[in-house]
Amino acid sequence: MKMYYKCNFALSHLLRIQRERERKRESHNFLAHCEKTNMARQGVGRLSHSVCLVLTCLSLALHLILALFCLSVLQTSCVIPPPSSCSSSFPGTIPHGKQGRSHPLSSQSSSHKLPVSRMNGDFTKMAAHIDHKVEASLNIVNEKEKDKKLIQTNMATKVSQRVSSRSKLEALFSHPLYNLPRKHLLEDDWLLKLKPKNKGGDSEEEDEEEDSDKSSEDSEWQSDSKEDGYDQANWTRSADTHPAWLRYHLGISRWELYDRNDPSVAEVTQQMATQCILSAVQKSGGTQLKLIMSFPNYGQALLKPMRQERDAETDFNLFYFSDFERHNAEIAAFHLDRVLGFCRIPPVVGRLINITTEIRAITTDHKLSRTFFTSPGVWRLVQSAFIIKSNSPVGNLCFHGQCEYYCSTENPVCGRPQVLEVSLASMLPDLSLAPRRSWRSPWRRSYSRTKLAPWEKNPDYCDTVKQTPPYSQGTRLVDLIDMVVLDFLMSNMDRHHYETFEKFGNDTFLLHLDNGRAFGRHSVDEPSILVPLQQCCRIRRSTLMRLRLLSLPGFRLSDVMRESLSQDPLESVAPLLSVQHLSVLDRRLKTILQAVHTCLEHHDDVIYDDLEGYDVNLYRH
Repeated sequence: MKMYYKCNFALSHLLRIQRERERKRESHNFLAHCEKTNMARQGVGRLSHSVCLVLTCLSLALHLILALFCLSVLQTSCVIPPPSSCSSSFPGTIPHGKQGRSHPLSSQSSSHKLPVSRMNGDFTKMAAHIDHKVEASLNIVNEKEKDKKLIQTNMATKVSQRVSSRSKLEALFSHPLYNLPRKHLLEDDWLLKLKPKNKGGDSEEEDEEEDSDKSSEDSEWQSDSKEDGYDQANWTRSADTHPAWLRYHLGISRWELYDRNDPSVAEVTQQMATQCILSAVQKSGGTQLKLIMSFPNYGQALLKPMRQERDAETDFNLFYFSDFERHNAEIAAFHLDRVLGFCRIPPVVGRLINITTEIRAITTDHKLSRTFFTSPGVWRLVQSAFIIKSNSPVGNLCFHGQCEYYCSTENPVCGRPQVLEVSLASMLPDLSLAPRRSWRSPWRRSYSRTKLAPWEKNPDYCDTVKQTPPYSQGTRLVDLIDMVVLDFLMSNMDRHHYETFEKFGNDTFLLHLDNGRAFGRHSVDEPSILVPLQQCCRIRRSTLMRLRLLSLPGFRLSDVMRESLSQDPLESVAPLLSVQHLSVLDRRLKTILQAVHTCLEHHDDVIYDDLEGYDVNLYRH
């Protein structure tokens, strides 16, 4: 028994010794493992630190490379190219060193120059776009050199695309369709001409005139005006002594109101936008308020004031002649007329004027001067606080003049508080020198809420018009269709009359005057304006080809109009036409082309070929 206990004790002792050895061995292994792990961690930490340092250096290097590239791109993009000799700039400037050709849409060289800041603003936006791309590229740490070159190439391409997109108007006016050979003009094809010198005569009066001519090689016209501010005019037969408006008047011919390349048109618009206003009187007649403004060089302009916000659509519940005239519509109509290649609207430009100093203080029109007042503001009661607050600014200077419609204290013209946006249209030659004839449009509206006009009741109405002079011969009918195209594009429903110069009889162009009710609605089109084209199915070949050209992406009508309008002084205040009004031009252009296409499917004699004798292939696009 004792032997059994001794053996059991010995066995237990051996087991304890073995367990202690195993425990020591495990502890030793654990400590060794921990030591190895710590050593590995220390090695990884050193490696991570080195990798981070390398990546940081690489990132700084990429920052430096891309920053240098960005600087070079910005320096290239911000250099504004010098004005070219092409006619794609605002008709208020004349290129330096070029007086024989105009820069019809170039920028002015005057202190009140049609702002170049918008062009700089576009390049600034372009630079911000490039900076955004650069910042995005900096997040790619492991980018290869070839990828960086690809990004640089893409950026340069985008910059060149942005720059080239600004030249659509220039490209349009450089197209052969806008540079057709001009008709040979005879002496009687000019509206005005200088009085010729008498080279001989039998009467005493002619002898006296001849003697006076001999005493002065060039007879002068000297102004006898003693009023302050007017130029002391000394005009001779030399065109260099004539003011711009006189040269513009002397350039009116049988076939066009002005030549798009005539530098005098650029000078006229520039002077209307910048010259001091010496006189302001209300124009008699008409349904709405208009003023005649006089300038130091004896030029005059027709002023139409801003009556409503530019983006305000005509109320659908109003009758079609019950809307305010829009100053921006007059400006936009002039640009659209040029873009279409008609050149039948007198030059128009926008301007900011001071009602106090440039109208009220200088007017000699007593009827007008009695209509000025200061707005008291519009007041309302705030019920929650029981206090009175003003909804509109107080103290705006207003006036309303005297006219048939909208000339009352309920419909005043107001400044903000004295500054007013206006359109200024160059005056045509005085009626005593160049009388005009007013024609009633065959497609005139009835202006009645109950009666329909003849063309609205008879779908074959044009057959009667074609047999009636002056539409039965010559170009009068296609001239009228040109005006219809213009009116439909800008949604002008108020074309009840048109005018021509009496001197030229029936064989001349139509004046596209009074466009203040255009651009009233952009959400809908007015199909009734296009009825003359649909009923007559007649259009000029040159007009049709220009319309097709303007439907192409490279010459898109909305794009060239946006570029043309961007040169006007008022564009620095706000866009003259909203995005909706610009985009609707493309939609209406498609409608016109579709109407012509329908006519071609059902009629043979649709195209009036005014390009006969020319190589038409030169003008295809």
